[in-house]
This record gives sequence, structure tokens and C-alpha cells, in this order.
Amino acid sequence: MNFSRWLLMIVVIVVDAVNGGLGHEDCRETRCDPYEEPAIRYPFRVKGRQPIHCGFPGFDVSCTDDNETILELPSSSAKLRVFEINYRSHVISGRPYNGCLPRELFYSNGSYPFELVSNATLFSCPPSTVRDKYCSNNYGLARLSPCHGNNSGNHAYAVIGDYYYSTDMPLVPCIKVHDYTSNPKYISERGILRWSIPSCEHCKGRNLRRQNLKILGISALCLVLIATGTTIYYVYNSNKKEKENQLRIERFLDEYRAMKPSRYSYADIKRITSQFKEKLGQGAYGTVFKGTLSSELLVAVKMLNNSNENGEDFINEVGTMCQIHHVNVVRLVGVCADGFIRALVYEYLPNGSLQNFLSSVDNKNSFIGWDKLQDIALGIAKGIEYLHQGCDQRILHFDIKPHNVLLDQDFTPKVSDFGLAKFCAKDQSAISMTTARGTMGYIAPEIFSRNFGNVSYKSDVYSFGILLLEMVGGRKNFKVMEDSTSQVYFPEWIYNLLEQGNDLRIHIGDDEGDVAIARKLAIVGLWCIQWHPIDRPSMKVVVQMLEREGENLAMPPNPFASTSS
Repeated sequence: MNFSRWLLMIVVIVVDAVNGGLGHEDCRETRCDPYEEPAIRYPFRVKGRQPIHCGFPGFDVSCTDDNETILELPSSSAKLRVFEINYRSHVISGRPYNGCLPRELFYSNGSYPFELVSNATLFSCPPSTVRDKYCSNNYGLARLSPCHGNNSGNHAYAVIGDYYYSTDMPLVPCIKVHDYTSNPKYISERGILRWSIPSCEHCKGRNLRRQNLKILGISALCLVLIATGTTIYYVYNSNKKEKENQLRIERFLDEYRAMKPSRYSYADIKRITSQFKEKLGQGAYGTVFKGTLSSELLVAVKMLNNSNENGEDFINEVGTMCQIHHVNVVRLVGVCADGFIRALVYEYLPNGSLQNFLSSVDNKNSFIGWDKLQDIALGIAKGIEYLHQGCDQRILHFDIKPHNVLLDQDFTPKVSDFGLAKFCAKDQSAISMTTARGTMGYIAPEIFSRNFGNVSYKSDVYSFGILLLEMVGGRKNFKVMEDSTSQVYFPEWIYNLLEQGNDLRIHIGDDEGDVAIARKLAIVGLWCIQWHPIDRPSMKVVVQMLEREGENLAMPPNPFASTSS
């Protein structure tokens, strides 16, 4: 069941409760005998069957085992067997139950909620003159409360209607006290009461307020149910989604098991990293820790963030790395997919990332040398060229930058971090992309706008060109020139110097070989950052250009001719 249907079901249940189930169901009209009158509704309520708020105080009705309707008259033990209730005229037809009537019917001065509206005669009789059996058996004779347990003094009796004229009642020693004559329209041989409710509007208001409070309470309950249901649904859906993702990753790892990446548990990862003791670095997609598999084998453990809930980064990287075996691509040692925990275990490269060495280009004391920079540039190019041409499917990295180039103990470069990689066929000239991928400053222009061309493997070429120009100018100088509004953009500044035949003015040493290397790297970099992908060389051509002597390289077209500084 989807969430919208589930939420709708809750709302329907609660609304039904307000309209009937909880608000009115317990106060609706009822009967003691489902097939006979009278109907019972407000101001009357069936005691024990309906809540107190369903009726007015003193208007309680009970049902006998024989389904007789009995009105329990207030302020006394008297009861009335009810035959009919007229809610329009407020009239009740019935007779005394067990021969007893409340004294308040005759002596209440209008404060009693019921009044006798039938002809009646009141008698005062000595004790024991009239036995209770006459009251209970004779239709027209009733003793006034108290009806039982008091034999001292005279007792009051009422004869309803004209029964004492036509029946043999033991009233000879009694004294007639008063005749009560009712309105002719209410006269009935069965005896009639009429009710009135003091402050009726008040009672209705109270009932209305009670209903309003109930509705407010139910509304609050509704909100709580919805909030609780939403939370439960979210947790359930999140757990369900995570379990589906875990199952997908498990199936994926089963498919790649033949390629022999080791499988580690989270406990293994904690042991390998000594409880994440030494942190090597942190990026947008995870944190890297140093680890030890044995005394001779060090590893770098990348703990992935949960920002990508469906595990796409994890699957991308594992799926890519399992197919790659190249000296210039970092080697995947193993993986961890343990519940919510996902980690990648790589070979450890002691010299860290290339980014650590770019800022030292203008520092002779820490500079690694132009020959070494050239070897690093060529190694990176061969690694990317392998990704584009050396696998069954072309692998597009989409995040080539100095931070993602790692250096081993001999400064051999290795391309790493394949979380944004995509596969495509070698004969596929363009790929679809819904959102931009990569790091600002290294992203090719066609990724932002198709006006420059289609997204393809040439997008990696552009990123590599920016990386080469950073290697030439140094990270520090590159950023200064890039951030300055008063000076020209650094790649354009490099192009202008080369076009004019000037030296690059790259400070390090006076060796002509160094100048030639810097010039070659700059020219190749400028070829790679042409605005339109069709004007950029492939990585195979880039490798060939880097392997040639710099004097044989032609200057590229000016990529900045149509742009402002």
C-alpha cells in the first residue's frame, strides 16, 4: 500500500469516528425493545448502555429483562413504566411501576422537572390501611414516596384518573385531601407526565461544548496518528529502501566476486585501521584512513558517506576498479558492505596526492623537478588513455584533478576515486547526463552547456589539460592568477607568453631542459582545454605529444579568442 492511500485510510477512519463512530454513535436513538415504542433519545438516555452526556440529569431510563422501558424519576425511588414518549409535546404516557409515585409531583412548587397532567385525587390514609399489593396490582392507585419502610403517621396515596369510583379500593378510612384536574388535551386513562428542562439552552450548550471538546480531542488524536504514521512510514520506507540497496549491492558483489576483490566486515575494517586511528584525508564522498593488512602490506581505507543512499557511488567505484589493471590506476584490494557501512580498501601510496606537490613548484628547496613532473604527467595521461581505450567498455572518470592522482614511493602516478565514473561503448560519441559531474574549475564547458558540444570522453581531456597547466604554474600561482580581477586568467597568460615567443618566466632554474619541459606541458595543456570538444586531442594523441620533444609541438588555436578575461 502506498503512503497516500495509507494516509487517506487514517483520515477516513478518524472522520468517521468524529461523525459517528466516536462522536454520536453512543448517543443515537435506541429502544429497550427493538420492535416496540418508545424511542429513547435526548433528554433521555439508557443507563448502563449510553454515556452520561447523552441525557439530561434525572432523565435516566432502564430496561428490564422483559424489555420494558422504566423511567427512574429523580429525588425518589419511584419509577414509571413508559408506554409512549411524545418529544414534540414533552408528554410521557405510562403508569406507576411497583405502585409508587414521587411526592414532588404534588408538592414541588414547579421546581420538579416532571408534572402530573392527568386527573388525580390525593388521599391521606392511616398506616396499614392500604396494603402495597393494591398499589402494585391496581392500575390507578399509587403510594407517594417514601413508599417502603415507614409505617408511622398517615400515608399519602394518589388515585390516577377515575379508578376509585369504579373499583373496590380500601379507601373508606382515608381522608380525601385534594383533586387535581389536568388540561383536557392531556387526559388519559393510563396516566400522563409532562417534562420540562430548566435552562434547556444551557444544557444544549453544555452538550455542544462537550461535543466540541470531543471533536477537538479527536482532531488532536488525528494529528498525532498522522504524525506517528508518517514517522513510522518514513522509518519503514527508509529501512525497506536501505535493505533493497543492500540486496542490490550484495548481488553486485556476487557478480564481481570472480575478479577477486576481498570482502571485509565492519569489524575487519576497524581492526585494519586500528579503530580509525590515522586519518589520511577527507573529501566530499568519504574519509580515508591508513590501515595495515600485514606487516608488509599497508592500505588506505575509504569510508564512504551515506549522501548517496542508493549506493551508486559504491557500485560505480567497485564496478570500475574490478575491471582495471594498470600501473597508473590505483589498485582495489577489497570492499566492505556491512549494513549501512560501505568502505573501499586500496593499496597505500605513501606520497599522497599530487596536490601536495603543486604548491612547491615555486619553492626550489621542495620542488621534485621538471623531469619528475613530466614523468608524472605522462603516467597520468597513460592511465586516462587506458580508461578510454584499454577496457571492454570506455570508462569516463569525470573528476580528474590533482587531489585524485596518488603517488607511490617512486612518484609513479595512479588515478583514483571513481565514484563519478560512467561507462559507455567505445563507438559511442556522446553520453546523456542530467546533472553536472566533477569539481568546479576542472569541469568541461559542454557539461554545463550543450552549445559547446556533446559530453564525451573529451570531457576528461579538458580536466587533464587544466591539471597540466596547474603543474606548470604551481597551485599557488594558479590560484592567485585565477582569483585576481586585475590580472589576466593564468591559462590565457600562459598562451599569450607562448604565442609571443617569450619564456614562461617559471622561476625554477636556468636549465634549458627545464624550460623545454615546462613549455611542452603548457602547450599540451592548452590543446586539451579548447572550448569545443572536437578541437581537443584524444588521450592517445596526448600521450604521443608528451613523449615527443617540445620543439616539434605546434601551438594550438587561441581558446580565449572569443572570451573576455
